[in-house]
Amino acid sequence: MKRSALIFILMFLTTGEFTSYAQVASDQDTLPENVLLEKQWSLGAMIHSNGWGLKFRRGHNVTALRQFMWELEFSTYKSTKEIRTINPYFSDSRAYIYGKMNYLSFIRGGIGQQHILNRKPYWGGVQLSWLYYGGFSLGITKPVYLYIIYFNSGYTDYEIKEEKYDPEVHFTDNIYGRAPFFSGIANLGFYPGAYIKTGLEFEFGTRSRRINSLEIGGTLDFSPIPIPIMAYNPKQQFFLTLYLSVMLGKRYNK
Repeated sequence: MKRSALIFILMFLTTGEFTSYAQVASDQDTLPENVLLEKQWSLGAMIHSNGWGLKFRRGHNVTALRQFMWELEFSTYKSTKEIRTINPYFSDSRAYIYGKMNYLSFIRGGIGQQHILNRKPYWGGVQLSWLYYGGFSLGITKPVYLYIIYFNSGYTDYEIKEEKYDPEVHFTDNIYGRAPFFSGIANLGFYPGAYIKTGLEFEFGTRSRRINSLEIGGTLDFSPIPIPIMAYNPKQQFFLTLYLSVMLGKRYNK
């Protein structure tokens, strides 16, 4: 009887130890998806009210609900005055924007913080964060080149030359069409300045290691040197855009 009781106790302890070990192992399997991961990086693409862009972010947690971040971003910019046109007398001419003097893009590098306003539950959902950034902004211009028509004295023949757009001598009656984009790439202009940004981030999914988010907000660039974009329009110093971006990335501790 004593021997049977001893065997029963040993089986009970062994079973309890195995159950506890299995529970710990199971907890360890699910733990990485629920713990606070300190570091993160993400890549994103965006469209905005005046063009499109790409961005990269990296950062770490300051507290459970606040993150310190830095970002690098590239963004194009188009004037709201741009109207695409084409020379109606030449079927093979390329469309161009009359009056456009420069293509403009921005490279931004800055730091910021993201504050979690509503953390998503462990089973998944939507996490809402408020973000703000600021830093250095570099405006880069590339002059517009066009194909220009030159008729002979009797208007019986013509030749086409590639030239930098000059609003004083190039008009709709002598513009053949747009030259290749990389024409004039050696004549870039640089306009250092600053930018600020704020927005809301909506993060979706059930796994805390992965970043799948949608972001909406606004960016304001400032250039102390006015930038010419369109002929017969004032040069610009402030550039406000509203954006929508998609971000993909991961969180980790090592």
